[in-house]
Amino acid sequence: MPKDEPHDTGLRAAASDRGAALSGERGEDRAGGRTAEERGEAARRPGGARLRPLRRLSPLTRRILTVNMLALLIPVLGLLYLGPYRDSLIQQELQALRTQGEIFSGALGEGAVEVLENGDEALNLVPARHMIRRLSDPSAVRARLFDLDGAMVADSRQLGSVGAVVQVEELPPPGTADELVNPVIDFVGDVANLLDERRYEIYQDPLEPTVADFPEAQSALAGRIAERVRVEPDGDLILTVALPVQRYYQVRGALMLTKTGDKIEAAMRDVRLTIALIFAGALVITVLMSLYLAGTIARPIHRLAEAAERVRRTVGREDADIPDFSARDDEIGDLSAVLAEMTEALQRRLVEIERFAADVAHEIKNPLTSLRSAVETAARVKDTEQQKRLMSIIQDDVARLDRLISDISDASRLDAELSRSESHEVDLARMLSALGEMHEVTREEAEKNDGARGVPLCVRVEGEGPFTVRGSEDRLVQVFRNLIGNAVSFSPEDGAIRVQVRREGRTVSVEVEDDGPGVPEAKLEAIFDRFYTERPEAEKFGTHSGLGLSISKQIVEAHNGVIRAVNRSDERGRVLGARFQVSLPAAA
Repeated sequence: MPKDEPHDTGLRAAASDRGAALSGERGEDRAGGRTAEERGEAARRPGGARLRPLRRLSPLTRRILTVNMLALLIPVLGLLYLGPYRDSLIQQELQALRTQGEIFSGALGEGAVEVLENGDEALNLVPARHMIRRLSDPSAVRARLFDLDGAMVADSRQLGSVGAVVQVEELPPPGTADELVNPVIDFVGDVANLLDERRYEIYQDPLEPTVADFPEAQSALAGRIAERVRVEPDGDLILTVALPVQRYYQVRGALMLTKTGDKIEAAMRDVRLTIALIFAGALVITVLMSLYLAGTIARPIHRLAEAAERVRRTVGREDADIPDFSARDDEIGDLSAVLAEMTEALQRRLVEIERFAADVAHEIKNPLTSLRSAVETAARVKDTEQQKRLMSIIQDDVARLDRLISDISDASRLDAELSRSESHEVDLARMLSALGEMHEVTREEAEKNDGARGVPLCVRVEGEGPFTVRGSEDRLVQVFRNLIGNAVSFSPEDGAIRVQVRREGRTVSVEVEDDGPGVPEAKLEAIFDRFYTERPEAEKFGTHSGLGLSISKQIVEAHNGVIRAVNRSDERGRVLGARFQVSLPAAA
C-alpha cells in the first residue's frame, strides 16, 4: 500500500487533496538543502582556533632537536670531568720518574762518591755534575743534587759551576697552530682546571735553591723517597721526585728530578679533541636525523590539521580530502585513517540530519494541512452530522500529530542517550521470557473482558547459555516490544507469534516470527527507513508514525548488532509470514 494513503472518504479526502497541493512534492522538500538563514548563520560562524602556519622550524621540530641535543651533551660534559684519567697519568709519570731517579742515584752512589784522606766518604762534585748532565739530557728531565749541608751542588740546566748565569732552557717543540680548535680545547682545559677540587702547590724556582725550598729533598736527605706535584703560575704541572744518594746505605746527598706535565696535558688535550670531534660528527648526524624525524612527524600532522580545519570550516558541506598516511603503519597512519573515518561519519550524519529534517517537515505538514482544512470547513458547515465528522477528523489529526512528535523526539535524542548511558549485562532469555509472560497475561485479560481472541506468544530458548549481552536494558526492551507489536498487527486471528533465543558462537541471536502476509520482497530493506509505513488494510489510518522499525534498527546498531527482515516460506515458495532476526555480540 502506498505510504500514508488516506483511508477515509468525503471531507478527509478533500482535506488531504488540499494538503497535497499546499505541501508540494516530497522530493522537493528533501532536496531543498540549507535555507538562506542556515547559510547566513554558517557565514557568521566565528573562525574558531587559528591554525598555526607551517614554519621551517616548527615547535615540535625545536623540541625534538632540544631533547636529542641535550642527550648528546651528556658525554660532552665529561670533558670537564676527566680527573681520574688525569690522576692515572700523573701516577704513571711519577712512577717513571722514580724509576729514572733510582738509576741516577745508583750511578751517583757508585761513580761520584770518593774516599777522603781521613777515611770518610763524600761526593766528588766534578764527576757528579758531568753524570747528572749526561744522564738527564736524553730524557728532558731536570736533575739537581744537594749535599748533606742542604746546598745545591749540581743542576743539569746550568753550565759550569753552581751559580753561573748560563742556563739551559728547553724550547717547546714546533707545531702547527690550529686557530679554531686550539682556543676551544684550551678553554675547555682551563674550565676543567677551575672545576678541579684539588689545589696543587705553586711551584717556586729560586735562583739559588736549597733543601729548605723543597720538602721532598729534605725527606731524601733523611733517607726516604718523596714525591710532590705542583703547578706553575700559568697552570702547567710540575712533577718532582727526590731520592737519597747512598753508598753502603749511607746517605751522601739528595737527588731531585723535576719534570713538566707536558705529556699529561698533551694526552688530556688529545682526549678532549677526540671527544670534541666525535661530538661534532654526532651533532651533525643528530641534527640531520632530528630534522628528518621532525619532518616525518610535523608535516603529516600539519597536513592532517589543515584537512581537519577545512572540515570544520565547511562543516561537511564539501568533500574533505583527508591525506592518507595509512601506509606508514604507525600512529600517524592510524590517526589519518581514523580522521578519514570520522569525517566520513560526520558527513553521513549531516546528510541523515538533513534528510530527517525534510522527512519531519513533510510528515508534519500532512496532518497540519488536513487539520487546517477541517477547521476552515467546520466554520462554514451548518450540518450537525458533518460537523461531528469534521471534529472526529480533527481529533484524529491531533492524536496523529501528538504520536508523531513523540516518536520524532524519541528518535532525535536516541543517539545522545545511548552514548551517555552506562552499559550493563542484560540476559536476553530472561528479558524475553518476562515480555512473553506480560503479553500472555494481557491477552488473557483482554479475552475475558472483550471476548476477542488475541494473538498468543511463545518464547523458546534453544541450547545452553549464557545469553547475556552488554547494553541498555530499557532500549533493548523497546526493540523487542516494537517487533512483537509489529507481529501482532500483521498476525491473522488464528495466527501465533514465536520468539526464539539461541547462542551462536560469540553472538546471541533472537528471531521473532509471525503468520502474517510477510513483507514485500522489494521492501525488506526499506521497512527500516524513517516514516515508512506498510500497515494492514483493516488498521485505522495514522495509528503508526513509521518510526518504530527505524528506531529499533538505530538501537541495535548502537549495540554493535544487526537487524534484518526475511520472509518465511514453504517448499512451494508460498509466504508463511515474516521473520525479524536480531544478532547482538555476547558479553565477554
